[in-house]
Amino acid sequence: MITLSERLQMVADQMLSGGVVADIGCDHGFTSIYLVSSGKAQGAIAMDVNEGPLQRAARHIKECGLEKQIALRLSDGTASLEPGEADTILISGMGGALMEKILRAHPQVIATAKELVLSPQSEVYRVRRCLHELGFRIAREEMVQDMGKYYVVMRAVPGTEHYSEAMEYTYGRDLIRRKHPVFQQYMQAENRRVAKILAHFPPGSDSDRLEQLQREAEMIGQVLYLLET
Repeated sequence: MITLSERLQMVADQMLSGGVVADIGCDHGFTSIYLVSSGKAQGAIAMDVNEGPLQRAARHIKECGLEKQIALRLSDGTASLEPGEADTILISGMGGALMEKILRAHPQVIATAKELVLSPQSEVYRVRRCLHELGFRIAREEMVQDMGKYYVVMRAVPGTEHYSEAMEYTYGRDLIRRKHPVFQQYMQAENRRVAKILAHFPPGSDSDRLEQLQREAEMIGQVLYLLET
């Protein structure tokens, strides 16, 4: 059995459809291998935009004897995926802007998925907004600390949802409401980070940047208040 990193384990744990998973940006193929070998997925389509990762994934898949259950495809995002072909579309290991681009590029494919499992490494707010605009609601969010970094993992399903507060898009409504313990650690770290920058902000420097930091500090304060009450 493949052993995943804490981050990838959290990603894998969010797959609940039990069907076929399309692993976008599959890299070494370990997530697809784990999902199929553990029985969480009936099959997998491991996809990547580059040949190198697919070749590495092919070796690992062959070593595990899963060639019949895991297909490999050279694909830019979901370009080589047909509508309805995957029950779960899984995307991790990339920034939020690129993830949003992939989600928007072929909406007819995304719309047929039973669930999306996503773990953007930056600009998570963009992905949350994108999901709502594409007709998905965020059913669950988790946060994990792995190798000194914090990662968000979200599971989205078809449905209508909209957040009324900007902080819910920035930090995640589900994480705030559930008072997620790792998320609390993250927010405390963010509070220290922004406070340190403000404390050493040079007088007469970029006023726009100062206003941005002050708004961020205010939003962090609001979230921490909700977490503590």
